[in-house]
Amino acid sequence: MTGTTEDYAPHPHIGGRTAALRALAAWRAAAPGAPRVVVLTGDAGSGRSRLLTGFLMLCEPEYRKRLPLDAMDPSTVPPELPPPAVPSAEGLTAAQVLWLIADHFGLRATGVEGVYAELAALEEPVTVVVPDVDRAGPVRAADEPARLVREVLAPLAATETVRLMAEVPRPLAAELAEGLPPGTAQIIDLDAPEWADPDVLVRFAQAALNPEFGAPELPFTVDPAVRLALGAAIGRRAGSPLVVQLAVNCVLMAPEGFDPADERFLPTSVGAALDLHARRLGTDSQTLRMLLAPLALAEAEGIPVQLWARLASAVAGHDMSPAIAGGLLLAGPFVQPEEVPGSDADSDGADEGRTLLRLLHPALAEEIRAGLPSVAAAQTQIAMSLLEAVPEQDWGKADPYVRDHIAGHTLEAGLLPQLLTDPGLFVHADPVPLRAAVEAVPLEQLGAPARTYLRTAPLLTRTQVPAELRAAFLETAFVEDGLPEYAEAIRERLGLELPWQTLWSLPVAGVSAVTVGTLPGTEGAAATPVAVLVVPPGTPGARPVGAGTEGGESGPAALVHGLVQPGLLDDADLGRIVRPSEEERAAAPLGLSRGGDYLRVWNRADQEVVAALISDTPFTAADLSPDGILLVATERGAKALRIRAAGAEIAS
Repeated sequence: MTGTTEDYAPHPHIGGRTAALRALAAWRAAAPGAPRVVVLTGDAGSGRSRLLTGFLMLCEPEYRKRLPLDAMDPSTVPPELPPPAVPSAEGLTAAQVLWLIADHFGLRATGVEGVYAELAALEEPVTVVVPDVDRAGPVRAADEPARLVREVLAPLAATETVRLMAEVPRPLAAELAEGLPPGTAQIIDLDAPEWADPDVLVRFAQAALNPEFGAPELPFTVDPAVRLALGAAIGRRAGSPLVVQLAVNCVLMAPEGFDPADERFLPTSVGAALDLHARRLGTDSQTLRMLLAPLALAEAEGIPVQLWARLASAVAGHDMSPAIAGGLLLAGPFVQPEEVPGSDADSDGADEGRTLLRLLHPALAEEIRAGLPSVAAAQTQIAMSLLEAVPEQDWGKADPYVRDHIAGHTLEAGLLPQLLTDPGLFVHADPVPLRAAVEAVPLEQLGAPARTYLRTAPLLTRTQVPAELRAAFLETAFVEDGLPEYAEAIRERLGLELPWQTLWSLPVAGVSAVTVGTLPGTEGAAATPVAVLVVPPGTPGARPVGAGTEGGESGPAALVHGLVQPGLLDDADLGRIVRPSEEERAAAPLGLSRGGDYLRVWNRADQEVVAALISDTPFTAADLSPDGILLVATERGAKALRIRAAGAEIAS
């Protein structure tokens, strides 16, 4: 085996890769001449994740205790140091990975540039290992791995106080190392001759066939000579650890009729593993690939098992239910089921757990997708099928996968802008993947409601509030953006109890103070509830309040607006407006508390918070009328919200 001798035991988890382990250990030890940045790469399925996992075992004190360090090659064992930061990128955005790093090191920065500045100012170097870059992002078609490399890993690599190791797809490896001073970075490509280790494939196959390590007892697994010979043949023919795993899975899950001496059914590639397994089971390879196509196109952790037949039929263009019903042995070696507990915060408790199906490895997805006539067309069929699966077109009743991930499918199909017109989807879908999908669409292709969602999405992802509050935030945003029909649809069609109704929004800059009041009627007419907004002098429609300053500068000005009914009251007499007295405010059923970016309205009777308003821009002023209308100002303007609180007398 490359770079080792028989005098030392191999790493028990890896079984080899001594040359690569030596390089990683030298990096960890900051040995003279060792690079500060290591980029671990290779083809999908080359074993880079396995290598990195084994190396991190050597960096974690608890795992080190379980490894035979004294028997291993000393040059492959890094010194015992504090564990590095290991923010896995799987499923995360570039920004989320960066903030995981910031949190790990206790940085106080509130912005991206501040994170790098604080890292650069550290007195001692810090160590960061970023695995699973190829699996970054909540939406596959959004190309989050490239964004992670360019926006996070490249700046980290350029920060001299950061010792960085990242597991990166080959197309991005050179880009990460590009521009760094000579000797700073080292690319370890596990498929390159100096890092490849053919013997590790043989040992991997022989161990996977051994009943001592969990293999079933079969004629070719219990006989040591046959097992070793079969393992050697599998390892010799396989081009990667993934192909070894697939070959072993195929023979162990469907051993009937398998001849360990016949190498014709031992694959040399991922594609060959699919084709040979189908042929050995008497099925054409295209049937197997169509069975697996929905999993190759799936988002997140995989598709719910109950959607498998529907989506496979959609991609194939004919009913695949019979093939799935009898195809467990056919698809089993390539599929990884996962039981997940019910965790849907918006559900009614019926979601007590579900089975998700995903492919064993992303390289399988690449192989199957490459064989499709058109990925976009297949995604279109899946998207249409998912839409048909929404009961009564009510997103609140949709399967969580359909609701949260249809945007990812329509994005790759090129149809996402057409989907972004339904406020029910905006409200019920998980805002993290939906935001990522919407952000991947060029802004000029988005309609007005999608732009409103995009503006509000950072608030939704930051707060992670349930559907009712997502609906409330979006209802207000639609009013602010002049889309009252969408606000009304949220209020009237979704069947959700919102904590407020947005009465109006006025886009005026510089509101520094607000107050509620009433304008007495004349000749027996009823009084008019009003909102008084203090604005900069010169604001169109505003009138001066008080005298100017000694230097001749104009004093503040005010706008008078209807509190309940929208519209400026240009002829209102400021001197006649009556503010609520302190006694009236104290006797009101609701109270108001204010912070920098939040407002809370609470019931005086039991101190229960009945409405919590959070803003993506700081609040500059707020007031609450005795009958429960909240008047709010931010940098964006002013608005009024009718608070809906049980037991409170609310203005109509």
